[in-house]
Amino acid sequence: MRRGAAVLGAVLLLAACGGDDPPDDPAADPPSSSSSATATTGTPPTPESFTLVATGDVLVHQDRALAAGARQDDGSYDFSAVLAPVAPMIEAADLAICHLETPVAPAGGPYRGYPSFAVQPEIVDALAGAGYDQCSTASNHSLDDGFDGLVRTLDDLDAAGIGHAGTYRTQADSLEPRILDVGGVRVGHVAGTFSTNGVPLPAGAEWSVDVVGVPDVTPMLEAAARARAAGADVVVASLHCCLEYDDEPTAAQDEAVRALLASPDVDLVLGHHAHVVQPFELIEGEWAAFGLGNHIAEHATRGYDTEDSVLARFTFTRGDDGRFTVTAAEAVPLQIVVGEGAVTVQPADAETAARVATVLDARGAVATGLGIVPG
Repeated sequence: MRRGAAVLGAVLLLAACGGDDPPDDPAADPPSSSSSATATTGTPPTPESFTLVATGDVLVHQDRALAAGARQDDGSYDFSAVLAPVAPMIEAADLAICHLETPVAPAGGPYRGYPSFAVQPEIVDALAGAGYDQCSTASNHSLDDGFDGLVRTLDDLDAAGIGHAGTYRTQADSLEPRILDVGGVRVGHVAGTFSTNGVPLPAGAEWSVDVVGVPDVTPMLEAAARARAAGADVVVASLHCCLEYDDEPTAAQDEAVRALLASPDVDLVLGHHAHVVQPFELIEGEWAAFGLGNHIAEHATRGYDTEDSVLARFTFTRGDDGRFTVTAAEAVPLQIVVGEGAVTVQPADAETAARVATVLDARGAVATGLGIVPG
């Protein structure tokens, strides 16, 4: 939920209260009068729990209903209607994380779609308006518009008040932990991709994208350790890999996810890239969402469930030992509805919800505590 986000270097602070629009100076927000601790000390108490939601791949395909439906009479774009049906769920969370898979072009374009994307920058405004606080940006398309496109995307996210992890403007940035203050709980976010589609990392800027050699996720583990050392109470890892259009994770993907969760520095794994939903699994007491499917997309590829999607929702609660662990794991089946000249993301109809639920539970997630809910 957008709560007056302020970026201080590589650390994103989400104010504990306030409206949907970021204030000019979040640090100057008055304390809430509803809390006696706030009234006496000026500092809100750290909550005992918080909710995190995460969604799938955001990639704006061109020359189709998705882009055409968002085009305005003046030539600009407005994608807010695409997310309007699910925005309330995103806004209701304490922390909302998206996956912006593609770079954005300059305002006015030119715009490109598959296979090398440079998309409308207005998509960032729509993500901010829907309530996202943070995006992972490491993907196989991170360098589709070169290093300039990578930087432009980060600039636009910053301007919209959305944090980011996985791509960087400078080497110093790449080494700084991404930590979000969620009402007093410090949440670290790390991200990595298995590929840049053969595009070489820029000479002298090899640090610009967090690339991992799946199943070896050492760079992500090192980033998670830095976040934990910097005081993160919870660390979330977003992994972009491995095989498209297959709802079964690959062996390398499985190994990579287990390596991440085996680390004491990682508490949750979110998966991307497959463009179809993949299972959730409780692994040694910690959750992995292997693949969240697409969130905003309009594939020309047919014969796959690329319009199936899921919103993951996790509640973290502080235990007696002071550590935060997931005490409620939920999945909300969604679907991308392609209509006449428009695309929307909506809660899934009964048929789609049943199909998504079958995939989500392929590894016994329901029996170990996953709730598959309508919203």
